[in-house]
Amino acid sequence: MDPLPRFLVDADACPVREEVVRVAGRLGLPVVLVTNGSRPIRPPAVPFVRLVVVSEGADKADDWIAEEARPVDVCLTADIPLASRCLEKGAFALSFKGKPWTSDNIGSALAGRELSRHLREVGAIAGGPAPMTAADRSRFLSALDTMAQAALRKARDGAA
Repeated sequence: MDPLPRFLVDADACPVREEVVRVAGRLGLPVVLVTNGSRPIRPPAVPFVRLVVVSEGADKADDWIAEEARPVDVCLTADIPLASRCLEKGAFALSFKGKPWTSDNIGSALAGRELSRHLREVGAIAGGPAPMTAADRSRFLSALDTMAQAALRKARDGAA
């Protein structure tokens, strides 16, 4: 069997770290929390969770995750460009609200992100994403389990 899938977590703004650790523990998968240190993150004291602190900078954590991603890994991020980079490496990608990123939907997501950025710049819309809800967490847990099972099948089939 090829190496186990890992959960590569864009950890600085991750609202579902506890859920990721819970699913990883149940499935026996390693978790890598990646941060640029801008926010203090205290990883749980379990052997399968590793904290990677990259140098400060807006995209340093994203760069680390994108470079490390393997075809069996699950990249967890709210950052659509990072999700796209992970998909290009053949990895899986999932948003914190449980939206699976795929080659079929990432292009329109990137375009929508760019449109929203422009509309915010010209003052047509305000703010960022809506806060997490219980339904978002439930959707995330279900999608993460589904994606982890697909990654395990991919690893078992030797696609890494």
